[in-house]
Amino acid sequence: MELRVCETENNRDRTGNSVCNEDSILEPLCFPEQPADGAGAPSVQGPSLQGPGTELLVCLFCPESVSLQQKDVLLKHLLLEHKLVIADVKLIADLSKYMLYWKGRFLEQPVTDFCSVIKTNSTGPVEKQEDYFLLCDVLPEDRILRERLQQKRLEEVLEQQQVERDDGSFHRLCMFCSEEFAGNRSSLLNHMAREHSFSIGLPDNIVYCNQFLDTLQRKLDNLQCLYCEKTFRDKTTLKDHMRKKAHRRINASNHEYDRFYVINYLELGKTWEEVQSEDDRELADDEDDDWSDWQAHPVSAVCLFCEHQSETMEQIYTHMKEAHGFDLHKLRTELNLRFYQQVKLVNFIRRQIHQSRCYGCQEKFDSRDAVLRHIAAEGHMMKLPDVSTWNQPQYYFPTYENDALLCTLSDSDEEESDETNHGEDVPVIAEDISNLRALKQSSVLNQLNRSRALNN
Repeated sequence: MELRVCETENNRDRTGNSVCNEDSILEPLCFPEQPADGAGAPSVQGPSLQGPGTELLVCLFCPESVSLQQKDVLLKHLLLEHKLVIADVKLIADLSKYMLYWKGRFLEQPVTDFCSVIKTNSTGPVEKQEDYFLLCDVLPEDRILRERLQQKRLEEVLEQQQVERDDGSFHRLCMFCSEEFAGNRSSLLNHMAREHSFSIGLPDNIVYCNQFLDTLQRKLDNLQCLYCEKTFRDKTTLKDHMRKKAHRRINASNHEYDRFYVINYLELGKTWEEVQSEDDRELADDEDDDWSDWQAHPVSAVCLFCEHQSETMEQIYTHMKEAHGFDLHKLRTELNLRFYQQVKLVNFIRRQIHQSRCYGCQEKFDSRDAVLRHIAAEGHMMKLPDVSTWNQPQYYFPTYENDALLCTLSDSDEEESDETNHGEDVPVIAEDISNLRALKQSSVLNQLNRSRALNN
Protein backbone atom coordinates (compact mmCIF):
# COMPACT_ATOMS: atom_id res chain seq x y z
CA MET A 1 0.00 0.00 0.00
CA GLU A 2 1.42 3.35 -0.99
CA LEU A 3 0.70 6.48 1.04
CA ARG A 4 1.05 9.83 -0.71
CA VAL A 5 1.12 13.09 1.18
CA CYS A 6 -0.49 16.05 -0.53
CA GLU A 7 -2.10 19.33 0.52
CA THR A 8 -5.48 20.40 -0.84
CA GLU A 9 -7.50 23.53 -0.32
CA ASN A 10 -11.24 23.10 0.12
CA ASN A 11 -13.41 26.07 -0.74
CA ARG A 12 -17.10 26.05 0.18
CA ASP A 13 -19.71 28.37 -1.08
CA ARG A 14 -21.83 29.02 1.48
CA THR A 15 -40.93 37.24 -5.57
CA GLY A 16 -44.68 38.23 -5.78
CA ASN A 17 -46.59 41.53 -5.83
CA SER A 18 -48.35 42.81 -2.72
CA VAL A 19 -51.16 45.24 -2.08
CA CYS A 20 -49.84 48.23 -0.19
CA ASN A 21 -52.22 48.99 2.67
CA GLU A 22 -51.98 48.80 6.41
CA ASP A 23 -53.75 45.42 6.54
CA SER A 24 -51.60 43.71 3.95
CA ILE A 25 -49.40 40.81 4.97
CA LEU A 26 -46.25 41.48 2.96
CA GLU A 27 -44.36 38.34 3.90
CA PRO A 28 -45.29 34.67 4.41
CA LEU A 29 -46.33 33.72 7.93
CA CYS A 30 -45.42 30.38 9.42
CA PHE A 31 -46.11 28.57 12.68
CA PRO A 32 -43.02 27.31 14.57
CA GLU A 33 -42.08 24.00 13.04
CA GLN A 34 -41.94 20.70 14.97
CA PRO A 35 -39.32 18.63 13.12
CA ALA A 36 -39.57 14.93 13.71
CA ASP A 37 -36.44 13.39 15.23
CA GLY A 38 -34.39 16.49 14.56
CA ALA A 39 -35.26 17.00 10.88
CA GLY A 40 -33.91 20.27 9.62
CA ALA A 41 -30.86 20.21 11.89
CA PRO A 42 -27.55 20.78 10.09
CA SER A 43 -25.13 17.91 9.40
CA VAL A 44 -21.96 17.26 11.40
CA GLN A 45 -18.59 17.68 9.80
CA GLY A 46 -15.21 18.16 11.36
CA PRO A 47 -14.66 19.21 14.95
CA SER A 48 -17.25 21.96 14.87
CA LEU A 49 -19.11 20.30 17.75
CA GLN A 50 -16.19 21.02 20.00
CA GLY A 51 -16.75 24.75 19.80
CA PRO A 52 -14.16 27.47 19.58
CA GLY A 53 -12.66 26.58 23.01
CA THR A 54 -9.22 27.47 24.32
CA GLU A 55 -8.01 23.86 24.83
CA LEU A 56 -4.57 22.89 23.63
CA LEU A 57 -3.78 19.94 21.42
CA VAL A 58 -0.48 18.29 22.30
CA CYS A 59 1.76 16.28 20.01
CA LEU A 60 1.88 12.57 20.86
CA PHE A 61 5.68 12.44 20.65
CA CYS A 62 7.17 15.88 21.33
CA PRO A 63 6.44 19.13 23.28
CA GLU A 64 4.72 20.72 20.25
CA SER A 65 1.21 22.03 20.99
CA VAL A 66 -1.41 24.19 19.22
CA SER A 67 -4.85 25.56 19.97
CA LEU A 68 -7.90 23.50 19.06
CA GLN A 69 -8.67 25.83 16.18
CA GLN A 70 -5.28 24.96 14.64
CA LYS A 71 -5.75 21.20 14.76
CA ASP A 72 -4.88 20.85 11.06
CA VAL A 73 -1.44 22.27 11.82
CA LEU A 74 -0.83 19.59 14.44
CA LEU A 75 -2.17 16.79 12.24
CA LYS A 76 0.20 17.89 9.48
CA HIS A 77 3.04 17.98 12.02
CA LEU A 78 2.26 14.40 13.12
CA LEU A 79 2.25 13.23 9.52
CA LEU A 80 5.43 14.96 8.33
CA GLU A 81 7.54 14.78 11.49
CA HIS A 82 6.38 11.57 13.13
CA LYS A 83 4.74 9.71 10.22
CA LEU A 84 1.54 9.09 12.16
CA VAL A 85 -2.01 9.42 10.86
CA ILE A 86 -5.13 9.50 13.06
CA ALA A 87 -8.15 8.02 11.30
CA ASP A 88 -11.54 9.75 11.30
CA VAL A 89 -10.46 12.76 13.35
CA LYS A 90 -13.82 14.41 12.71
CA LEU A 91 -15.57 11.65 14.68
CA ILE A 92 -13.59 12.25 17.88
CA ALA A 93 -15.82 14.08 20.36
CA ASP A 94 -12.99 15.58 22.44
CA LEU A 95 -9.75 15.70 20.46
CA SER A 96 -7.78 17.34 23.27
CA LYS A 97 -8.43 14.53 25.76
CA TYR A 98 -7.94 11.97 23.03
CA MET A 99 -4.44 13.30 22.30
CA LEU A 100 -3.51 13.45 25.99
CA TYR A 101 -4.57 9.83 26.50
CA TRP A 102 -2.49 8.48 23.63
CA LYS A 103 0.51 10.63 24.53
CA GLY A 104 0.57 8.84 27.90
CA ARG A 105 0.14 5.41 26.31
CA PHE A 106 2.96 6.00 23.83
CA LEU A 107 5.26 6.80 26.77
CA GLU A 108 4.41 3.41 28.25
CA GLN A 109 4.62 1.20 25.16
CA PRO A 110 6.02 1.40 21.59
CA VAL A 111 3.76 2.97 18.98
CA THR A 112 3.80 -0.30 16.99
CA ASP A 113 1.83 -1.97 19.80
CA PHE A 114 -1.16 0.22 18.94
CA CYS A 115 -0.87 1.31 15.31
CA SER A 116 -1.07 -0.41 11.96
CA VAL A 117 2.18 -0.03 9.99
CA ILE A 118 1.93 1.15 6.38
CA LYS A 119 5.00 0.82 4.18
CA THR A 120 5.30 3.41 1.41
CA ASN A 121 7.00 2.82 -1.95
CA SER A 122 6.85 -0.90 -1.21
CA THR A 123 7.91 -1.79 -4.77
CA GLY A 124 10.77 0.71 -4.88
CA PRO A 125 14.32 0.58 -3.56
CA VAL A 126 14.66 -0.26 0.12
CA GLU A 127 16.36 3.04 0.92
CA LYS A 128 13.24 4.93 -0.32
CA GLN A 129 10.76 2.91 1.69
CA GLU A 130 9.27 4.47 4.84
CA ASP A 131 6.99 3.23 7.59
CA TYR A 132 3.88 5.24 8.48
CA PHE A 133 1.62 4.51 11.45
CA LEU A 134 -2.18 4.50 11.44
CA LEU A 135 -4.06 5.01 14.73
CA CYS A 136 -7.72 4.01 14.26
CA ASP A 137 -10.70 2.47 16.01
CA VAL A 138 -9.93 -1.00 14.65
CA LEU A 139 -7.92 -1.19 17.86
CA PRO A 140 -10.46 -2.03 20.64
CA GLU A 141 -8.75 0.35 23.07
CA ASP A 142 -9.11 3.24 20.62
CA ARG A 143 -12.73 2.38 19.91
CA ILE A 144 -13.59 2.30 23.62
CA LEU A 145 -11.82 5.63 24.16
CA ARG A 146 -13.78 7.28 21.35
CA GLU A 147 -17.08 5.93 22.68
CA ARG A 148 -16.33 7.14 26.21
CA LEU A 149 -15.42 10.61 24.98
CA GLN A 150 -18.62 10.68 22.94
CA GLN A 151 -20.70 9.59 25.93
CA LYS A 152 -19.03 12.18 28.17
CA ARG A 153 -19.65 14.95 25.64
CA LEU A 154 -23.30 13.91 25.25
CA GLU A 155 -23.82 14.00 29.02
CA GLU A 156 -22.31 17.49 29.20
CA VAL A 157 -24.50 18.73 26.36
CA LEU A 158 -27.70 17.26 27.81
CA GLU A 159 -26.86 18.75 31.19
CA GLN A 160 -26.27 22.15 29.58
CA GLN A 161 -29.52 21.83 27.63
CA GLN A 162 -31.47 21.12 30.82
CA VAL A 163 -29.92 24.15 32.51
CA GLU A 164 -31.02 26.34 29.61
CA ARG A 165 -34.53 24.85 29.58
CA ASP A 166 -34.95 25.61 33.29
CA ASP A 167 -33.27 29.01 33.14
CA GLY A 168 -35.63 31.86 33.99
CA SER A 169 -33.03 34.61 33.79
CA PHE A 170 -32.88 34.71 29.99
CA HIS A 171 -32.94 38.30 28.71
CA ARG A 172 -32.49 39.37 25.12
CA LEU A 173 -33.78 41.60 22.32
CA CYS A 174 -35.27 40.25 19.14
CA MET A 175 -32.72 40.66 16.36
CA PHE A 176 -35.43 41.72 13.89
CA CYS A 177 -37.69 44.11 15.78
CA SER A 178 -35.75 44.83 19.01
CA GLU A 179 -38.66 43.70 21.18
CA GLU A 180 -37.41 42.75 24.63
CA PHE A 181 -37.86 39.22 26.02
CA ALA A 182 -37.16 37.97 29.51
CA GLY A 183 -37.74 34.71 31.34
CA ASN A 184 -37.23 31.70 29.12
CA ARG A 185 -35.50 31.43 25.75
CA SER A 186 -38.56 29.79 24.18
CA SER A 187 -40.48 33.09 24.28
CA LEU A 188 -37.95 34.75 21.96
CA LEU A 189 -37.52 31.76 19.64
CA ASN A 190 -41.27 31.32 19.26
CA HIS A 191 -41.69 35.08 18.67
CA MET A 192 -39.11 35.07 15.85
CA ALA A 193 -40.79 32.06 14.25
CA ARG A 194 -44.33 33.41 14.57
CA GLU A 195 -43.83 37.10 13.85
CA HIS A 196 -40.78 37.08 11.55
CA SER A 197 -41.00 33.65 9.88
CA PHE A 198 -37.52 32.91 11.19
CA SER A 199 -37.28 29.49 12.82
CA ILE A 200 -34.06 27.85 13.95
CA GLY A 201 -35.96 24.90 15.38
CA LEU A 202 -37.81 24.08 18.56
CA PRO A 203 -36.18 25.33 21.77
CA ASP A 204 -35.81 21.77 23.06
CA ASN A 205 -33.61 20.87 20.08
CA ILE A 206 -31.10 23.65 20.75
CA VAL A 207 -28.15 23.93 23.11
CA TYR A 208 -25.79 26.85 23.79
CA CYS A 209 -28.66 29.12 22.77
CA ASN A 210 -26.99 32.41 23.75
CA GLN A 211 -23.89 31.57 21.71
CA PHE A 212 -26.13 30.60 18.79
CA LEU A 213 -28.00 33.91 18.92
CA ASP A 214 -24.70 35.82 19.33
CA THR A 215 -23.42 34.16 16.16
CA LEU A 216 -26.53 35.13 14.21
CA GLN A 217 -26.50 38.67 15.60
CA ARG A 218 -22.85 39.17 14.55
CA LYS A 219 -23.72 38.17 11.01
CA LEU A 220 -26.61 40.64 10.87
CA ASP A 221 -24.44 43.37 12.41
CA ASN A 222 -21.92 42.68 9.63
CA LEU A 223 -24.77 43.09 7.10
CA GLN A 224 -24.55 39.43 6.12
CA CYS A 225 -27.53 37.36 4.96
CA LEU A 226 -28.04 34.40 7.29
CA TYR A 227 -28.88 32.01 4.45
CA CYS A 228 -26.83 32.86 1.35
CA GLU A 229 -24.22 34.67 3.49
CA LYS A 230 -23.77 37.51 1.02
CA THR A 231 -22.83 40.92 2.43
CA PHE A 232 -24.90 44.03 1.67
CA ARG A 233 -24.22 47.76 1.81
CA ASP A 234 -26.79 48.65 4.50
CA LYS A 235 -29.42 47.18 6.81
CA THR A 236 -32.36 48.19 4.64
CA THR A 237 -30.97 46.38 1.61
CA LEU A 238 -30.19 43.32 3.73
CA LYS A 239 -33.69 43.30 5.22
CA ASP A 240 -35.36 43.59 1.80
CA HIS A 241 -33.15 40.83 0.41
CA MET A 242 -33.93 38.39 3.21
CA ARG A 243 -37.66 39.09 2.94
CA LYS A 244 -37.98 38.94 -0.86
CA LYS A 245 -35.73 35.90 -1.26
CA ALA A 246 -37.28 34.09 1.73
CA HIS A 247 -33.81 33.95 3.29
CA ARG A 248 -35.03 34.32 6.87
CA ARG A 249 -33.50 30.98 7.77
CA ILE A 250 -30.06 29.62 8.42
CA ASN A 251 -27.91 27.75 5.94
CA ALA A 252 -27.89 24.06 6.93
CA SER A 253 -24.71 23.59 4.89
CA ASN A 254 -22.84 25.96 7.21
CA HIS A 255 -21.31 23.62 9.77
CA GLU A 256 -20.63 26.52 12.09
CA TYR A 257 -24.14 25.87 13.46
CA ASP A 258 -23.64 22.15 14.10
CA ARG A 259 -22.71 22.43 17.76
CA PHE A 260 -25.96 24.23 18.59
CA TYR A 261 -28.19 21.23 17.80
CA VAL A 262 -28.45 18.32 20.23
CA ILE A 263 -29.00 15.73 17.49
CA ASN A 264 -25.41 16.14 16.35
CA TYR A 265 -24.15 14.75 19.66
CA LEU A 266 -26.39 11.71 19.89
CA GLU A 267 -24.55 8.96 18.02
CA LEU A 268 -20.84 8.56 17.38
CA GLY A 269 -19.93 9.44 13.82
CA LYS A 270 -23.48 9.63 12.48
CA THR A 271 -25.21 12.75 11.24
CA TRP A 272 -28.94 13.17 10.81
CA GLU A 273 -28.41 12.94 7.05
CA GLU A 274 -26.58 9.60 7.38
CA VAL A 275 -29.22 8.19 9.71
CA GLN A 276 -31.92 9.18 7.23
CA SER A 277 -29.95 7.60 4.38
CA GLU A 278 -29.62 4.35 6.34
CA ASP A 279 -33.36 4.32 7.00
CA ASP A 280 -34.05 4.84 3.30
CA ARG A 281 -31.74 1.94 2.36
CA GLU A 282 -33.43 -0.32 4.88
CA LEU A 283 -36.81 0.51 3.40
CA ALA A 284 -35.51 -0.15 -0.11
CA ASP A 285 -34.05 -3.53 0.93
CA ASP A 286 -37.19 -4.58 2.78
CA GLU A 287 -39.22 -6.85 0.51
CA ASP A 288 -42.16 -6.99 2.90
CA ASP A 289 -44.90 -4.80 1.45
CA ASP A 290 -47.16 -5.11 4.48
CA TRP A 291 -47.96 -1.57 5.64
CA SER A 292 -50.39 -2.64 8.34
CA ASP A 293 -48.14 -1.37 11.14
CA TRP A 294 -47.34 1.94 9.41
CA GLN A 295 -48.15 5.01 11.48
CA ALA A 296 -48.25 8.54 10.10
CA HIS A 297 -46.48 11.32 11.92
CA PRO A 298 -49.19 13.10 13.90
CA VAL A 299 -50.42 16.42 12.55
CA SER A 300 -49.73 19.30 14.90
CA ALA A 301 -52.51 21.88 14.56
CA VAL A 302 -52.38 25.28 16.25
CA CYS A 303 -55.32 26.87 18.07
CA LEU A 304 -56.96 29.88 16.40
CA PHE A 305 -56.56 31.99 19.53
CA CYS A 306 -53.42 30.85 21.39
CA GLU A 307 -50.21 28.91 20.85
CA HIS A 308 -51.65 25.59 22.05
CA GLN A 309 -50.91 22.68 19.69
CA SER A 310 -52.55 19.26 19.52
CA GLU A 311 -51.59 16.10 17.69
CA THR A 312 -55.17 15.17 16.81
CA MET A 313 -57.89 17.34 15.37
CA GLU A 314 -60.47 16.28 17.94
CA GLN A 315 -58.10 17.51 20.65
CA ILE A 316 -57.66 20.93 19.04
CA TYR A 317 -61.42 21.29 18.47
CA THR A 318 -62.06 20.33 22.10
CA HIS A 319 -59.41 22.78 23.30
CA MET A 320 -60.91 25.70 21.33
CA LYS A 321 -64.39 24.88 22.60
CA GLU A 322 -63.45 24.43 26.28
CA ALA A 323 -60.68 27.04 26.59
CA HIS A 324 -62.12 29.77 24.34
CA GLY A 325 -65.78 28.96 23.81
CA PHE A 326 -65.30 28.63 20.04
CA ASP A 327 -67.15 25.70 18.45
CA LEU A 328 -66.12 25.25 14.84
CA HIS A 329 -68.31 22.15 14.42
CA LYS A 330 -71.36 24.14 15.55
CA LEU A 331 -70.64 26.99 13.12
CA ARG A 332 -70.18 24.52 10.31
CA THR A 333 -73.55 22.92 11.03
CA GLU A 334 -75.54 26.11 11.66
CA LEU A 335 -74.20 27.95 8.62
CA ASN A 336 -74.13 24.80 6.46
CA LEU A 337 -70.54 25.55 5.50
CA ARG A 338 -68.94 23.56 2.75
CA PHE A 339 -65.26 22.74 2.73
CA TYR A 340 -63.98 25.85 0.94
CA GLN A 341 -66.20 28.11 3.00
CA GLN A 342 -64.63 26.66 6.13
CA VAL A 343 -61.19 27.28 4.64
CA LYS A 344 -62.02 30.93 4.02
CA LEU A 345 -63.49 31.32 7.51
CA VAL A 346 -60.41 29.88 9.22
CA ASN A 347 -58.05 32.03 7.12
CA PHE A 348 -60.21 35.10 7.81
CA ILE A 349 -60.10 34.57 11.59
CA ARG A 350 -56.36 33.86 11.49
CA ARG A 351 -55.69 37.08 9.60
CA GLN A 352 -57.89 39.22 11.83
CA ILE A 353 -56.20 37.90 14.98
CA HIS A 354 -52.76 38.41 13.41
CA GLN A 355 -53.70 42.03 12.63
CA SER A 356 -55.06 42.55 16.19
CA ARG A 357 -58.61 43.10 14.97
CA CYS A 358 -61.80 41.59 16.39
CA TYR A 359 -63.34 39.47 13.64
CA GLY A 360 -66.81 39.93 15.14
CA CYS A 361 -67.04 43.73 15.36
CA GLN A 362 -63.94 44.72 13.33
CA GLU A 363 -62.56 46.90 16.16
CA LYS A 364 -58.75 47.38 15.94
CA PHE A 365 -56.43 46.97 18.94
CA ASP A 366 -52.77 47.61 19.71
CA SER A 367 -51.77 44.01 20.28
CA ARG A 368 -52.81 40.41 19.85
CA ASP A 369 -53.35 40.00 23.60
CA ALA A 370 -55.61 43.05 23.69
CA VAL A 371 -57.90 41.82 20.92
CA LEU A 372 -58.14 38.37 22.51
CA ARG A 373 -59.15 39.94 25.84
CA HIS A 374 -61.78 42.01 24.01
CA ILE A 375 -63.20 38.99 22.18
CA ALA A 376 -63.48 37.01 25.41
CA ALA A 377 -64.93 39.92 27.45
CA GLU A 378 -67.50 40.95 24.83
CA GLY A 379 -68.54 37.39 24.00
CA HIS A 380 -67.50 37.72 20.36
CA MET A 381 -65.99 34.22 20.08
CA MET A 382 -68.98 32.86 18.15
CA LYS A 383 -69.96 36.19 16.60
CA LEU A 384 -69.22 36.34 12.89
CA PRO A 385 -69.67 39.32 10.58
CA ASP A 386 -71.83 39.16 7.48
CA VAL A 387 -70.91 36.26 5.20
CA SER A 388 -69.85 38.69 2.47
CA THR A 389 -67.07 39.96 4.77
CA TRP A 390 -65.18 36.69 5.01
CA ASN A 391 -66.51 34.68 2.05
CA GLN A 392 -64.01 36.37 -0.27
CA PRO A 393 -61.55 34.82 -2.78
CA GLN A 394 -58.57 36.34 -0.93
CA TYR A 395 -59.23 33.97 1.98
CA TYR A 396 -58.65 30.92 -0.17
CA PHE A 397 -54.97 31.58 0.57
CA PRO A 398 -53.72 30.47 4.00
CA THR A 399 -52.66 33.15 6.45
CA TYR A 400 -50.00 30.74 7.78
CA GLU A 401 -48.25 28.59 5.21
CA ASN A 402 -48.09 25.50 7.44
CA ASP A 403 -51.58 25.71 8.95
CA ALA A 404 -52.42 22.04 9.59
CA LEU A 405 -55.93 22.96 10.69
CA LEU A 406 -56.85 23.57 7.04
CA CYS A 407 -55.92 20.01 6.08
CA THR A 408 -58.49 18.46 8.39
CA LEU A 409 -61.65 20.41 7.62
CA SER A 410 -64.57 18.33 6.40
CA ASP A 411 -67.65 19.02 4.29
CA SER A 412 -70.84 19.32 6.35
CA ASP A 413 -73.21 18.02 3.71
CA GLU A 414 -73.15 15.54 0.91
CA GLU A 415 -74.79 17.69 -1.72
CA GLU A 416 -71.59 18.01 -3.70
CA SER A 417 -71.09 14.26 -3.96
CA ASP A 418 -74.81 13.73 -4.64
CA GLU A 419 -74.70 16.29 -7.42
CA THR A 420 -71.69 14.52 -8.87
CA ASN A 421 -73.48 11.19 -8.84
CA HIS A 422 -76.65 12.69 -10.32
CA GLY A 423 -74.59 14.31 -13.02
CA GLU A 424 -73.33 10.94 -14.08
CA ASP A 425 -76.92 9.80 -14.76
CA VAL A 426 -77.73 12.70 -17.09
CA PRO A 427 -77.35 11.56 -20.70
CA VAL A 428 -75.17 13.70 -22.94
CA ILE A 429 -76.45 13.98 -26.51
CA ALA A 430 -73.89 14.90 -29.13
CA GLU A 431 -74.67 17.81 -31.43
CA ASP A 432 -75.33 16.93 -35.05
CA ILE A 433 -72.59 18.59 -37.07
CA SER A 434 -73.28 16.82 -40.35
CA ASN A 435 -74.20 20.16 -41.95
CA LEU A 436 -71.56 22.40 -40.41
CA ARG A 437 -72.15 25.37 -42.76
CA ALA A 438 -75.87 25.57 -41.91
CA LEU A 439 -75.05 25.17 -38.21
CA LYS A 440 -72.67 28.14 -38.26
CA GLN A 441 -75.19 30.36 -40.08
CA SER A 442 -77.96 29.58 -37.61
CA SER A 443 -75.85 29.71 -34.48
CA VAL A 444 -76.76 32.04 -31.61
CA LEU A 445 -73.35 33.73 -31.82
CA ASN A 446 -73.88 34.49 -35.50
CA GLN A 447 -77.32 35.94 -34.80
CA LEU A 448 -75.91 38.17 -32.06
CA ASN A 449 -73.19 39.43 -34.38
CA ARG A 450 -75.76 40.30 -37.05
CA SER A 451 -77.96 42.12 -34.52
CA ARG A 452 -74.99 44.13 -33.28
CA ALA A 453 -74.09 45.11 -36.83
CA LEU A 454 -77.64 46.32 -37.50
CA ASN A 455 -77.73 48.35 -34.30
CA ASN A 456 -74.46 50.04 -35.16
